[in-house]
Amino acid sequence: MTVQFIHDGDAIDYTPSADVAAGDVVVQEDLIGVAKLDIPADTLGALHVTGVFDFPKAIGSGTAIAAGLEVNWDAVNKEAYPRLGGSASDKLLGKSVAAAGDNDATVRVRLVQ
Repeated sequence: MTVQFIHDGDAIDYTPSADVAAGDVVVQEDLIGVAKLDIPADTLGALHVTGVFDFPKAIGSGTAIAAGLEVNWDAVNKEAYPRLGGSASDKLLGKSVAAAGDNDATVRVRLVQ
């Protein structure tokens, strides 16, 4: 059998075991997706795995993220942070496409898979 094209892959099918709200970040091993719409439990929905999104980040001194840095996702605290540190269990989210200062509550990230 040869490879068969399915779709562009901007979004993937996802059936959650619990309700997922629009904007929730879903981590499946090393694959991170964002729910664009609410997905009720046990119902087929979609996760976006490409695109640019504003993710929450910590605020305060030393929390700035420069444009172009790799960014991780902290699933426990539900925050993005520079890949330079953090827990080994956190996953690569993508690259920041705009600088976020210490007082910014979000950072703009392009998802990478």
